[in-house]
Order: sequence, then C-alpha cells, then structure tokens
Amino acid sequence: MSLLGGAKSPAQGAQVAPAQPTSVDSSLPVELESVATAEKPSGLRGMMSSYLDSNPYFSAGFGLMAVGVGLTFLRRSAVQAATIAQRRMLVSLEISSKDPSYLWFLQWMSQQAARQAEVAAAPLRGIEGLASRIRSHELAVETKYEQRQDGSSSAEFSLVPGPGTHYFRYKSAWFQVKRERATNMLDLNSGTPWETVMLTTLSRDRDLFPQLLAEARVLAQAAQVGRTVIYTAWGAEWKPFGRPRMRRMLESVVLDAGVKERIVDDVKAFMKRGRWYFERGIPYRRGYLLHGPPGSGKSSFIQALAGSLEYNICVLNLSERGLTDDKLNHLLANAPERSIVLLEDIDAAFSGRTQSGDPGFSGNVTFSGLLNALDGVASSTSQRILFLTTNHIDRLDPALIRPGRVDLKELIDDATPHQVSELFRRFYGGDGEEALGAEELEELGTKLRAKVEQGVRDEMRVSMAAVQGHFIRTSAKEAVEGWDELARMAKEDASARQRFASSP
Repeated sequence: MSLLGGAKSPAQGAQVAPAQPTSVDSSLPVELESVATAEKPSGLRGMMSSYLDSNPYFSAGFGLMAVGVGLTFLRRSAVQAATIAQRRMLVSLEISSKDPSYLWFLQWMSQQAARQAEVAAAPLRGIEGLASRIRSHELAVETKYEQRQDGSSSAEFSLVPGPGTHYFRYKSAWFQVKRERATNMLDLNSGTPWETVMLTTLSRDRDLFPQLLAEARVLAQAAQVGRTVIYTAWGAEWKPFGRPRMRRMLESVVLDAGVKERIVDDVKAFMKRGRWYFERGIPYRRGYLLHGPPGSGKSSFIQALAGSLEYNICVLNLSERGLTDDKLNHLLANAPERSIVLLEDIDAAFSGRTQSGDPGFSGNVTFSGLLNALDGVASSTSQRILFLTTNHIDRLDPALIRPGRVDLKELIDDATPHQVSELFRRFYGGDGEEALGAEELEELGTKLRAKVEQGVRDEMRVSMAAVQGHFIRTSAKEAVEGWDELARMAKEDASARQRFASSP
C-alpha cells in the first residue's frame, strides 16, 4: 500500500483532534473595552446618541426630515417674531405722488440735504455731526429757473434724494425714507412715473409725522410769499404752470374811473361773508364777467387782483382736448385753496349754446355740463371766486350769465381820456431820470387828453395795450405828437377785426 492510499480523509471517518486555543495576551480585551468606553459620550448626549443609533426610523431618514421641519419652524417663528416686533415698534407713513404734500416733502428734503451738507463741513461733534456723515448715494437733480424783471435769467441746481433708501434725523428721532418709482406705472395726465415715499420711524415718534408735514407746508408757502402761482388743468388735476410769478401791483393796472374800485370792493365784501352764506344755506361762490375789446386789460386786472388778495390763479381752457363735463365739474369743485378760477374768452368755447372753434380742436364740454359745473347740484360748496372774460358779450347765452352764475358784469373798454391821462402821469412823472417837471407834465397831459377826447368823438378808440406800447417806445413829447397816427392805426385794426368776424 502506497502512502497516498493508506492516508484517510476526514470524510472517511478519521478522528480529528479539537484545535487547541491559541495563547493570547489577556490584557488586550481590557484595553479595547476601555477605548470603546472612552469614545462613547456620556450623560444626556450619550443617551440621545445611543437612542438615535438604535432607532430604525432615524436610520431610515425620517429623523433628518424631522430636524429640517424643526429648523423651518424655528426660521418662520423668527420671521414672525421680527414682523410682530416691527409692527409693535415701528410705524410707516406713505406719501404718494398724487398727494399735495408729496412736493412739499421733497422740497423739505432738499432743504435738509443742504443743511446736512453744512453740518458735515464742520468738525464732528455729537449725534448731529454723526448724522451729517450719513450721506445719500441715490441723488436726483432739482433745477430752479428764475426769470428776473430785467429780462435776465438764472438756473440753480440742487441735489435731492432720489429713488432709494435714505436716513435723516428730525427732532432727536431717526427716520428712514424709501423713495420708490414704479417704472411700469405712469400718470396718464403728466406722463411721469408713479412715485411713493415711505417714512419709517419708531412707534413712539409717530406724533412727529404731522409736525414734519406741517413744517414742509410752511416751507413751501414761504417760497411763494410775494408771488402768484398759476395753475393749469392736467387732465382732472391742477398743476402749477412754471415757477411762481412776482405779484403785480393793483395800482399798475389803470381802468376807467370807478371800475376797479367796484370790483375790488365787491370781492372783499364777499370774502368777509362766509358765515352769512353758511347760515342761510347759500352756496359760497361769486361770479364776475369782464367783457370788452381785446387788449383792454381784463387779464392784467385779474392777475393784479389776485396779487393784492394774495390769491393764486387757476386758468381753465374749455376748448382743451380731452376736457369733459365730469372733468370740468371735478376741477371746479377741487380748485386749490385761496385761488381765483379764470375762464378766459368764454365766447371762444361757446357761441350761444353751440360749441365754437375748429371741430378738430374743440373740447367735449357741453353747454349743459358747463351750467351744471357752475351752479349745479354737484358743484362745489366751498369758497369760489370765478372770473369769466369775453370779447363779445352778445355771443353768450343769457342762461350762462344770469344772476347766480354771474353776479357782477363790468365793461373793460378801450382807453378813455381818464385812463390815458393817468397812464401818462405814471410813465413820465415821478422821480426818474426822464421824469418831467410838474408844469411841463401838466401841459403835455392836457394836450394829450384833448386829442383822446376828440378821437372818442370821431370813434377812433385805442386799446390800453396799444397806449402802453406807445408810451414805452416814445418820450413824452413824442407820445403827444404821435397820438393821431396811433389812433389812425388803431381804427384800421378795428375795421380789420370786424371784417374778419363777419366773414363766413
């Protein structure tokens, strides 16, 4: 038997002795156990760690989802808490560009910016000096154009806070200003973008809002002291036309004897009887009609009257395209305070009850709409002084100029001897370099008055505008000598106007 054949495998039932355990150092398990014990956290942390390790749901991902939900809840809670705190601690005021105080506040902000620049140039002292160092980085330009009486003009540029976020300090309180401009929204009347200004401050300082706006209003009115603001209609709103004008002296307008005094006395008496109108339930409004040939001084007198009363003027053109009955009623009912409403050349809008003028340029105001706007049910009940002017009173419907709509009618005619003499004395008398002596002035004035009286008898009337232009161009002696030629030219102009008016 070979050696391979004599060997028995385990499958053949050979007995295999059990393996003896290998000799290992007994200290190793103790060291591993101590290391494992040291790596496991103890206390509450260890308890949570062992719980999360043994939790099958956390191992499957539900635990991470719960942690995310918890963090989201905490974030939303923080946002809500911040919102509640903001509502409790802060207060905001929105001023839209439609509100009159919008322009007042922007002008006030421009003054604040100039004051802040002055303080910033000084050494840093206290909280005011620190506030002056907070400069606005979003600026806009505001141009002030001034036309002087001597014909020269000047322009002043001011940098004001533009759209963006700004900060300023007012009466020991901090304010945040957000000026926002909606690029996708336009004012259909003026074509300018819609703007809003948002003022934010602490809730405890909310009483400063009325004080700030009142100060801005006073500042805006101070800029108009001694000036007359001319308003024109932009759609259904009144907007200032250009910069305020210097007030014209009432004495600079020369009317016939007694005419100016009657109108001024009537207006002043009306202004003093507000309570009388209210107690008797009578609408507090009064209408005046000034009629006469062109260049007689109707518009000039109204401007001078507004200046003497410290009122503004709202000029309304009834033939303006887009003006409807509703807009007319709204404009008359919402005229700016302390203003005279002026409807010039009313005959150019209506001849009788029919619209006059070119069809392509006539407005959409109807005659009945005009009557309702003047004294209808929806007309204004607040104080209103209305002046109408016309060159042809015979073209007006009697319903338009009846008492209640027009309370006083006055003829402002061509130059009378009284007017020419008074204007001659104002031009060539006084203490100027070209002023005449009393005797020479009296002699020339007598000659001129005789010429004017003769012209009136010969129906050669001259308008006050032509007389004023004649006096501006000539000296006193030349004015008297050239009067006959001026009257002849005025007569030719009057004949031309009559032929034009009678032509189809």
